Amino acid sequence: MSAITVDVDTTGLMCPLPLLKAKKALNGVDSGDRVRVTSSDQGSWRDFSVFTEQSGHLLLDRSEVGGIYTYLLQKK
Repeated sequence: MSAITVDVDTTGLMCPLPLLKAKKALNGVDSGDRVRVTSSDQGSWRDFSVFTEQSGHLLLDRSEVGGIYTYLLQKK
């Protein structure tokens, strides 16, 4: 299992900033690398699902605890 390459904290930011920061992080890593994103934006739940379906990156895991959403992405 690959380690997390980049952690992106977008708590306090609203759409579209969590997704834009995730895209930037993915652009800066190699294929197969993992990016973990944390967000407080409820809309990010749908946004990250749609983004990974359209981009080909993998959404390995997502969770919500206490209003904080965490996504584990793997670059295609």
